[in-house]
Amino acid sequence: MKHLHSTIAIVLLLALVISIVITIVNLLGKKPYNRKIALIGFISAHIQFLIGLILYFISPLGVQSFSAENMKNSLSRLYFLEHPLMMLIAIVLITIGYSKAKKATDAQKANRTVAVFYIIGLLLILSRIPWTTWSILS
Repeated sequence: MKHLHSTIAIVLLLALVISIVITIVNLLGKKPYNRKIALIGFISAHIQFLIGLILYFISPLGVQSFSAENMKNSLSRLYFLEHPLMMLIAIVLITIGYSKAKKATDAQKANRTVAVFYIIGLLLILSRIPWTTWSILS
């Protein structure tokens, strides 16, 4: 399950970057809002979150390790508190951005909304990824 979560994380990062780049190109080029492109980032974020949620409850590094003693250990705290909380906030922001853009009547406003919310979500995700667990980076 951990391997699946890490693999889909790469897909999520690529999907968000692609969604952001295309949306910014549309914004700068005054092109119409492309909801399908935004949907790619939205769906991949939610799939990753669901897998992460399952992993959080079945993994010994997740909710099972929640204790006052583990709060003192930065790696344990990252796994059971910081990472899940930051990912939840990022998913909420991505969802808000997608929903607001879907309701927007102006294409420029929709593009700007997706760009801002997705960029903030991506930055939050990047800030709390446990990079040391990815074997290609260690």
